[in-house]
Amino acid sequence: MLIAITKYSVLEAIRDRFLLFVIIGVEIIFGLSLFVGELAITEAREIQTAILGSSFRLFTVFTISLFVINSMLREFNDKGFELILSHPVPRWVYYLAKLSGFMVVALIVVSLVICNLIIYVPFSNLIFWSISLLCEISIVISLSLAALYSFNNVTISFSLVFSFYLLARTIESILLISSSPIVATTSLSHKFIDWMIASIAYILPGLYQFTQTDWLVYGFSSYSELVNVIGQTVIYVLFLSSIAIYDLYRKEL
Repeated sequence: MLIAITKYSVLEAIRDRFLLFVIIGVEIIFGLSLFVGELAITEAREIQTAILGSSFRLFTVFTISLFVINSMLREFNDKGFELILSHPVPRWVYYLAKLSGFMVVALIVVSLVICNLIIYVPFSNLIFWSISLLCEISIVISLSLAALYSFNNVTISFSLVFSFYLLARTIESILLISSSPIVATTSLSHKFIDWMIASIAYILPGLYQFTQTDWLVYGFSSYSELVNVIGQTVIYVLFLSSIAIYDLYRKEL
């Protein structure tokens, strides 16, 4: 049953033309990057690579998040969830099957991105960047499932995912600004805000360390960075999956 549910998620991406949409979107981004690269006076190749990497990362993260949320909401509304659980299938098995299916879809999407980037980027740089992108998408998929199981609403779920992702990507900059000598004061309110920002940064995954554009342009610097990325991914996928499975068990058929 686990394999069947996983296959269904992949087939859904094909039948709903999601993968076709991704192919078209990736090629449009590729074409726009060529145009921008032609406008660059110097380092046109590096600029094209940086634009492609950043654009592909944002495009894949948010499109896959929307696909996961819409797919699960449709399954709830069409009573597919109740139909599957009418069989002797534990809910945690159902969750793992859906997560595995969406991860396969993410792997296909990342492969499409690799096919376009390999023209500009050495394979040794691209493979580490791609692994990091897949880890980043894994966290977003887990968060999307947890958000939808909790709120059962597309707008709220995607807004939560978007806010979480934006904050996790920019939290390092926020910390640097809050600790700047220019804005530093000894007031109690400022100390409280600093403490609150530091607490949020401690809880959030360091997505600013994931899928860095520098890896594509200048190469991968250290294996410890990739180990850190994989370690954070395992921790947050397990944590978010625990939340999702708990909410899934609370749902009444």
